[in-house]
Amino acid sequence: MSDRVHAWGARLLQSRTFVRAPIPLFRAGLGFLLTRRLLMLEHVGRTSGQARYVVLEVVREEPPDAFVVASGFGRTSQWFCNVVAEPRCHVSIGFTRRRSATATVLGTAESEAALADYQQAHPGSWEDLSAIIRKATGEADPEIPLVRLQLQAAGSTR
Repeated sequence: MSDRVHAWGARLLQSRTFVRAPIPLFRAGLGFLLTRRLLMLEHVGRTSGQARYVVLEVVREEPPDAFVVASGFGRTSQWFCNVVAEPRCHVSIGFTRRRSATATVLGTAESEAALADYQQAHPGSWEDLSAIIRKATGEADPEIPLVRLQLQAAGSTR
């Protein structure tokens, strides 16, 4: 992709309207239409205490019940700050709706390994997405923290 396309992609990923567009699909139980490469994370606002929603790409699926997602805009992303403050959350993916989960920030070595695996499995996506993240953050080598979302046993309460 060209620099112009990467700049356009960076603007789209910073557009609230664009990034929130898939949320109604997930909330209506139609998340399966977006494949298992995307999930919806429901988390609690650290200041407001209100439910917040974000759709994220799955970097790695860890059978049977965990998913790793990336904070492409670093440690200052609102959803990332919220799950650090309150790791209890809910995940919707595929036909799974609003399953209780716990968020854990991965360490540096594990994050680097997961991103290397993602890069190998999806080289085109990685090239484009990393260029868009660099353009959006203005950093040559931005930190991309990863979070594991460990789903709770179905039917468990917290």
